Amino acid sequence: MRAVRFAETGPSSVLHVDDDVLEPHAGPGRIRIAVAAAGVNAWDRKVRSGLAGIPVPAPRIPGGDAAGVVDEVGDGVTGVSVGDEVFGIGPAGVTAQHAVLTHWAAKPGGLSFVQAAGLPTPAETAVRALDLLGVGGTDVHRGDRRETVVISGAAGGVGLTAAQLARERGAHVIGTASPARHDLLRALGITPVAYGAGLAGRVRALAPDGVDLALDAAGHGVVPELIALTGDAAHVVSIADFSAHGARTTDGGEGRSWHALAEVAALIEAGRLELPVASTFPMAEAAAAHDLSESGHAGGRVVILIG
Repeated sequence: MRAVRFAETGPSSVLHVDDDVLEPHAGPGRIRIAVAAAGVNAWDRKVRSGLAGIPVPAPRIPGGDAAGVVDEVGDGVTGVSVGDEVFGIGPAGVTAQHAVLTHWAAKPGGLSFVQAAGLPTPAETAVRALDLLGVGGTDVHRGDRRETVVISGAAGGVGLTAAQLARERGAHVIGTASPARHDLLRALGITPVAYGAGLAGRVRALAPDGVDLALDAAGHGVVPELIALTGDAAHVVSIADFSAHGARTTDGGEGRSWHALAEVAALIEAGRLELPVASTFPMAEAAAAHDLSESGHAGGRVVILIG
């Protein structure tokens, strides 16, 4: 089968298309799909560049998020059949003509394979972080007002998903983003604010009754300001800054929120959540896809078309 691979870690130029790669097969509890599209995530770039801090057997196929058609069903798997359209996450590289998935959900008919391929990691991470924060719960006293949640990095894949999910849970959401992305946030019911020096003051002007919870989806050293805004490090979660600020962090090691896949897909199909795809690339241009994703200015999800 054809697959994008790299033989050594390094810049995006190490990626190349190999036309003679052994096909994987679905073991117990897993399925295999004929891949239509694969999403590009920050973790994929870290693994490729050697910054992930994990051993990387070579050659390796990058990518974890994919969408396609089931063509093998492993022992013990129920509720899915050959020919079903699904999207999900694989244990190994998925930027290939065939990939094994460990967690998946049915692709709603209203979603394209390209849209679905961009969903798994942002959906799972956003739901996991919001559940850890308790957004929409009763742990934070709010009186009669709406819960106010600040999301730093609200225009990125995880941040944009989390911001809309928090809105769906009834919160007033304030999201940091570059000015070019403010109109998008407003259109989605999110109050935009510029990031950078003076953030706390700008947020307080938008939330005079205070901030209840905050999610750092981008890093950049903003956690201390988020703690100051909420007044309690326990009311801040970061998925991007694991330094010792006192806030809680989540990298999935404590458990994943796989139910998020179907939940977010249903909201998108119902028109209640958007996760735009900014650009698609053929397999031969996988390096350009990684570069655009890494730039931080993709303007949406980056997806590689498999063919």
